[in-house]
Amino acid sequence: MTSHLPVPAVVGAALADALALLLPVVCAGCGAPDADVCEQCRLALVPRVDTRWVDAVGGAVPVCSGLRFEGMTARIVRAVKEEGRTPLARALAPALRTAVAVLAQPDAVLVPLPTSRASFRRRGYRVPDLLARRAGLPVRHLLRTMRRTADQRGLGRDQRRANVAKSMISRDAASLRVIVIDDVVTTGVTLAEAVRALREAGADVIGAATVAATPRRMNGGARGPVASETHR
Repeated sequence: MTSHLPVPAVVGAALADALALLLPVVCAGCGAPDADVCEQCRLALVPRVDTRWVDAVGGAVPVCSGLRFEGMTARIVRAVKEEGRTPLARALAPALRTAVAVLAQPDAVLVPLPTSRASFRRRGYRVPDLLARRAGLPVRHLLRTMRRTADQRGLGRDQRRANVAKSMISRDAASLRVIVIDDVVTTGVTLAEAVRALREAGADVIGAATVAATPRRMNGGARGPVASETHR
């Protein structure tokens, strides 16, 4: 399967890549000169998969993450998301690819979380799609947002849950095995909303895979810590 991207997304990502080549090169992880990611930081990006569970309508799902969202890793992810340093996605791609491999089943399709229109206008590209392309992972866009949501940053878990409730819809997902993909999982509510929408459309959601997971806001349980995701 191939991923069909809108022309603005392709152009936006290409322009971001070109701009990154013109700027002074410093390591996004530690600030060392002459490399997007220095050798020391690149070694720290070797995936170490962590699997947690997120409660969702119809039953909890496993979430596999290749890295911890802290320190150097967090700085690199933010550079991709907020500074337009799209070439850095190549350094993060192995973490996503490894997390997906843990969940992979025959005929499973990868479904990226949708990006809000405001975030897409600001960046010119969709972060989950960019990471999937760099990882060589084909995706299918089976989720879309139905309404605007507030910025999740600064909200508590219950506020986040209310903020994203019934905000997504899925179509053409009946009888498909699905793995949801995203960049970072923090509190779990956005992934849970995606799972709800896909299940209501008839999909069998195997789980979710992300580049990284925050070490904060985790509660122990029979299945292990509970996680969630950051603002889109």
